[in-house]
Amino acid sequence: MSEEKESQHGVQSLEVGAAVLRAVVRGQPAMMLKDIAAAADMPASKAHRYLVSLIRTGLIEQDAMTSRYKLGPFALDIGLVAIDRLDRVRLGLSVIAELRDEVNESTALAVWGDHGPVIVRWERPQRPITVNVVTGSSLPLLNSASGRVFAAWLPKSQTEAQISRELKSRPCGLSSRAEVDAMLAQVRSDGAALLTQHYIAKGVQAMAAPVFNFKNQLSMALVIVGVEGMIDMAPSGPVLQALKKAAESLSWRLGATRRPEETSPASDEADSSPHEG
Repeated sequence: MSEEKESQHGVQSLEVGAAVLRAVVRGQPAMMLKDIAAAADMPASKAHRYLVSLIRTGLIEQDAMTSRYKLGPFALDIGLVAIDRLDRVRLGLSVIAELRDEVNESTALAVWGDHGPVIVRWERPQRPITVNVVTGSSLPLLNSASGRVFAAWLPKSQTEAQISRELKSRPCGLSSRAEVDAMLAQVRSDGAALLTQHYIAKGVQAMAAPVFNFKNQLSMALVIVGVEGMIDMAPSGPVLQALKKAAESLSWRLGATRRPEETSPASDEADSSPHEG
């Protein structure tokens, strides 16, 4: 067999191992063997053999108390390096740190993941009472501020299924797609999303603003989260104005040429991936 043909075959065992790793990445924070095997579409005995090797590499680790599996330290290292090498995220990390210093509230950076918005980093303010933001967690679209930003500016094809699922539980009092569309139109008109009631965590309020790339397509969201009654949520208040200013400035740095209220959702036909710079 020629070297060219051999190289095209790849290493099948590595691909199978990657399927097991992918199942853990896309699953719950800690998973049982049977759930990993089901997600990877293979017998539990086969999944277990690959998990043993993945544990040896540091990509997976097993909790000694519960026997559940989760991402290991090497997987986290890979994720952090990948994030650091994304220019848009690196710029965003600097912006949320500066924004935290300006408003003295918890700030965060959200990007679009496989299952919705994902918080990739947050900054803690100098306050005795603060809101901790869990990095790596996927957020809902309708009752999180960042979720509303992505739902407002991404094509419907990317958000329709998740919105339909969330509507079944009537989040935030929304009961129909028409009500959701009206809410998202208001978010676009305001250039930001404010959530003062029905947030995913009780006693927490949040606001988020979109960041656009050189194609004037949504790239990520800047988020401010605070304790209800302690954070200024006024539409004309200094906290929201600082957030919108930071998001707009970062958009300009990424090459955007329009303001949020001038930017419509990308068409379903266009290349609208929010993962690009």
